[in-house]
Formats: sequence, C-alpha cells, structure tokens
Amino acid sequence: MSGLMIGDIAVQRIIEEEVPFFVPHETFVEATPEALAPHRYWLEPNAMDPETGMLILPFQSYLVRTKHHTILIDTCIGCGKSITHRPQWFQRTDQTWLNNLRAAGLQPEAIDYVFCTHLHADHCGWNTIFMDGRWVPTFPNAKYIISKTEYAAAETRNDIIFQESALPVMEAGQVQLVDSDFALDDNIWLQSTAGHTPGHVAVNLASNGHSAVMCGDLIHSPIQCVHPEWSPVFDADPEQARLTRRHFLASNAESGQLVLTAHFPSPSIGHVVTKGDAFRFKYAVD
Repeated sequence: MSGLMIGDIAVQRIIEEEVPFFVPHETFVEATPEALAPHRYWLEPNAMDPETGMLILPFQSYLVRTKHHTILIDTCIGCGKSITHRPQWFQRTDQTWLNNLRAAGLQPEAIDYVFCTHLHADHCGWNTIFMDGRWVPTFPNAKYIISKTEYAAAETRNDIIFQESALPVMEAGQVQLVDSDFALDDNIWLQSTAGHTPGHVAVNLASNGHSAVMCGDLIHSPIQCVHPEWSPVFDADPEQARLTRRHFLASNAESGQLVLTAHFPSPSIGHVVTKGDAFRFKYAVD
C-alpha cells in the first residue's frame, strides 16, 4: 500500500518481509486442523499458505507524518542481532527495512519520534544499529516513546533483546518513558492494551474527524477476530490478552474506525465488523 490519509495525517507501511511464518497449532493451541477447517476458504491464500498451512505474516512498521512530526510506530526485526533462535531472521545482514524507509523518502535523521507498542524482538529491532563496535540508536534525532511498565518489565528480563534494542537508546538519553495514556498532541496518543506484554499499548491517530488505531500485537492474525479467545503461546498474560482483545474488537466494530494491524497480511489495514456472535476483518482496498 502506497499510503493513506487520516485527515491531514499521512500513513505508510514500511515492510521488512511478508512470509508464511506460524504453524497454527504451535502458536494457538486451539488452532487444530479440525478447528481451522471451516475457515481455510477465507484464510487462503492471503492469510494462510495453501501448500504448507502456515499463517502468513508481514513484519512492518507504520510511518506517520503529521503537520508537526515524523513518527515511526515500531521498528521491526533489525540487522545483525545476537538472538540465537531463528538466526536467518535475527542475524540477517541485509538492510531491507532501512532501504524501504529510504525509498519512502526519509533518512533515519528525519524521524522525530519512535513509538514502541512493546519491546519484543520483531517490533524494536531497528531501534538500534551496530556501529563502531557498539549498538547505537538508529534514529539519532528521535525520542523513543516507551511505556514505563513495558520498559520496567523488559529491564527486569534483561535479555539480549533489551540489551541490544532498548538499553542503548536509554543510555543515549533518547528514551521518554510514559504512562499508557500518554498523548503527544491531539493527533497521536496511546491506550493500554496489556496482556501480550505487561505494558503493551496501541497507538491512536486522529485528524479532522478521521481516526485510526495501530493495534500492535494485541491481534496477530485475522483468525483471532473469529476466535478472540485464541491467545498465542507467547502472550505474557493470556487471560488478560483475551479480555483486552475482545474489548478492542467490540469497541472498534461499534465505532467503525480504521485499524492498522502489525501482522495481518497485506494490505493489513481495514475495519472490524460483526458477523453473528463473532467478528471479521474487512480489508481496506489496496
């Protein structure tokens, strides 16, 4: 998708990759072949690979340009990280995502703010780059907006993700720790969507009577609109995530506002609608 306008706000997806990624029942324990069988006709071929049965996910950021600021929401996987599992992913040496950002007409120096929905590896990887023997902020002029709760939880874990993609930004003095209802201005603000991680947030956008919300990892796949009770195995608090997800789906189905997803297949953007006693995701036209 080349981009869209939300009032006076320009929004563009910056994609790192889009591939078959999850074996359904390994991610959602309830997603057995029998449970998925009634849904394959609408999941395939965009959300589920017909040959392998794997769920297809993009890994992407959202570039947001208001009249006052240039903002990134999340920063994908990154380059040359030390995470040992999925080395072909985390230890990649290509700069596809950064090149795609440049193709959108921006250098890293042009970013004013980086909003982190949470601090999982595939959402904060390009927070930093390796330069002169150490990890440094990729966006030297940006403030990185991170929930206080999320940062504290990541700091307690103190894993390689935190050490390479969050701590160097804090040490550079570029992190702004905020409450989960933080508002930058009337155009962009946070809302708590805890469950996937303790401090997970969604990012709201509004301008001239139009609005949208970027949901982060509150929802990973369109199958969760039908089954919001399906929490992935990597949700920190599955029950809280279920409650948060159901509330999010219901409120956005009622409001009809645009939803920007992190991992739904292209075009990734659309509306939550009700269908019977469940929900569906109606994609915007690409």
